[in-house]
Amino acid sequence: MENLIIIGSGPAGASAALYAARSGLAPLLLSQGVGALEKAECIENFYGSGPMPGVDLHRQGERQAEALGARIVRTQVLGVSGFDTYTVTTTDGAYEAIAVILATGVKRAAPQIAGLRELDGRGVSYCAVCDAFFYRGKKVAVLGSGDFALSEAEELGMAGSVTILTGGAPKTFSRPCPYPLDERPVAAVLGDEQVTGVRFTDGTELPIDGLFLALGTAGGSEIARRIGAALADQGNVKVDAAMQTALPGLFAAGDCTGGMLQVAKAAHDGMTAGLSAIQYVRDYRKRHPQL
Repeated sequence: MENLIIIGSGPAGASAALYAARSGLAPLLLSQGVGALEKAECIENFYGSGPMPGVDLHRQGERQAEALGARIVRTQVLGVSGFDTYTVTTTDGAYEAIAVILATGVKRAAPQIAGLRELDGRGVSYCAVCDAFFYRGKKVAVLGSGDFALSEAEELGMAGSVTILTGGAPKTFSRPCPYPLDERPVAAVLGDEQVTGVRFTDGTELPIDGLFLALGTAGGSEIARRIGAALADQGNVKVDAAMQTALPGLFAAGDCTGGMLQVAKAAHDGMTAGLSAIQYVRDYRKRHPQL
């Protein structure tokens, strides 16, 4: 059982790890790598860093956290479950922890597919765990081309049929895909009041009753939505002043909570979440001395 798992090793995740490591929690960071900082050619507005590429700043933050005792595992997180303690499921196995900090960043763009926004909540869903019940015996599709899409498809066991649509994106599955697979680009989601199908760019159509989006990897909002934590009106993870979500022991920090998408803001969030998680873990261990 880990004390603290931090999902993401960018400015928010690394900052949280610095405080947690210095407190003796030996946090575990689960990270796929650089993230949004990879696109930052030069950062020169962050205190003490000097002008440097985002990739270098990310590496510097990780090295600093590791030097203090944090551990970093390169893996893709598929989801978080639990309540009193948490299980973080990854492509390489599951990890258990007393507390979790979501520091995943935020997805910068949604797919430009006609009808997608208009039918949101009327057959277009972003959470299979939340909405699978409504599609018992019905035809559904999952839009995505990686392990996150496979994970969402597995949650749709009550559906009559499940098809994975890659949307023309390269397949990045780390294991065999047991579902029917259509690799054509999607041009439109069809339906007036409810989803009735999708149209591909070649003009052909696939009748479905529901479309579940699982593009790329699971971000903070997707993870929070699946476990039952509240989201803000803008779709970001909703947190209080201590960066805690609606679930005890589940915190969030950085871009996934909204606000200014700046390194300084993310680092501040990470510090706050880290300090809050430290106190939460200490209180938890006092109540459960057998751990």
